Amino acid sequence: MSRNKNSVPDKPQFYGRRKGHALRPHRQLLMAELLPLLEVSAEGKYELEAAEIWLEIGFGAGEHLAAQAESHPDIGFIGCEPYVNGIATLLSVIEQKKLNNIRLFNDDARLLLTNLEPASISKVFVLFSDPWPKKRHNRRRFINPENLAALAEIMTDQAELRFATDDMSYIRWALDVFYRHPDFTWRVQGPADWRHRYADTAPTRYETKALKQGKKCVYLTFQRQARS
Repeated sequence: MSRNKNSVPDKPQFYGRRKGHALRPHRQLLMAELLPLLEVSAEGKYELEAAEIWLEIGFGAGEHLAAQAESHPDIGFIGCEPYVNGIATLLSVIEQKKLNNIRLFNDDARLLLTNLEPASISKVFVLFSDPWPKKRHNRRRFINPENLAALAEIMTDQAELRFATDDMSYIRWALDVFYRHPDFTWRVQGPADWRHRYADTAPTRYETKALKQGKKCVYLTFQRQARS
C-alpha cells in the first residue's frame, strides 16, 4: 500500500537520539535480517494484509505496540521509531512472540506521513512523545498544525487519535492545536476520560517511569471528522 510518488521528501530537521548503547550480537542480527523483512519504505511501501491499519508514532521500546498487535491479530500495525535501540528491542519481542502483523519505519515519522495512502489509517497513537518542555524548544513537539494536517489526510473518517503525556504544558499546547484544527474533535464527557489510561492498552516505559516519579498522566482521545 502506498501513494504513487516518484521521490522521497527532503528530510526535516530531526532532534533527539538515534542510537544508545551498543546492541548485543543477537539484536544486531535482528536489525540486519529481520528488520528488512518488516520495513516500511519512506515512499510508504509495505506488504501487510489486514482488516485495518493502526499507526503508532514514537513507540519507544515497543511495549504498547507489541501488546496491541498481540491482542488484535486481525489488525495491521505500523510503528515509527528513529531510535535504533527501541527498534531492536521490539524486534526481539516480535521474534519471541511470532508477531506477523507489525511493520516498522526506522526514521522520522514525518517522512512517512505524506506518503501513506489517504484515508488508510483507522487509529493513531502518539503516547508519551518527547514533550520538549523548554519554551524555545516547543516547536519541536510532534503535535503541531503541520503534522495534524498530514495525519488528517491519511486517517479514515471517524478514526481515533490517542495522545498521552505527563507534561502539562504539552497538554495545554496539544489541546490548543487540536482545537484550532477543523478535522479533529476532542472526545470527552468528563474528567475520567483524561485521568485514566485507555482500558484496552498497555503502559509504555515512559508512562511507567512518570507514574513512579509521582507525575500525573493525561490521556486524550480525538476523532477525525467525517469528510464533507
